[in-house]
Amino acid sequence: MPELERLRPDHAPAVLAFELTNRAYFAAWITDRGDEYFERFDERFAALLAEQEAGVCAFHVLVDADGPVLGRFNLVDLENGSAELGYRVAEHVAGHGVATATVRRLCRLAASRYGLHTLRAAAAHANPASRKVLTKAGFTLTGPAAPAALGGKPGSWFHRTLP
Repeated sequence: MPELERLRPDHAPAVLAFELTNRAYFAAWITDRGDEYFERFDERFAALLAEQEAGVCAFHVLVDADGPVLGRFNLVDLENGSAELGYRVAEHVAGHGVATATVRRLCRLAASRYGLHTLRAAAAHANPASRKVLTKAGFTLTGPAAPAALGGKPGSWFHRTLP
C-alpha cells in the first residue's frame, strides 16, 4: 500500500523523476512548469523544504512500496487554521481512486497534525477528474476561481470544513 510521507530531502530524485515522467500529462490539465523548473529543480526543491520548515506549507508525497512517487499532495499558505490544497497524481494511477483516497487521508492529517479547520482547493473546469476527486473527498463548490489561480484556466473554488 502506498504511503503518504511528509516531503524530505531524500525524496528529491523520486520527485524529479515523477515530474519529468508525467510532465506532458500534467500540462494537459494545468500550466506546464517550464524548462527552468527542471533546470533549477534542486534549488526549487530546497526552497520547498525551507517553506515547510518555516511552517508556511506542508508538502507530501505518495510513495509506492518500491519507491516511485505516485503523487504530490500539498497544503500551502497555512494560516489561521486554513490552507489551500493542491495535488497531482501520476498518469498510470489516475482514475483508480488514488487521488480521492489520498486527499481524504490528507484532510484527516490536516486536522490532526497541522490543526487546520478549513481547506480550499481550485479545479479547472476542463479537469472534471479533479473536480470529482474534491467532491468525493467532501469538498463543496463555493464559486468561480480567477483564471490566475489556475494558470490562466477558468475554474472553481471548493471548500471543506474539517472535523
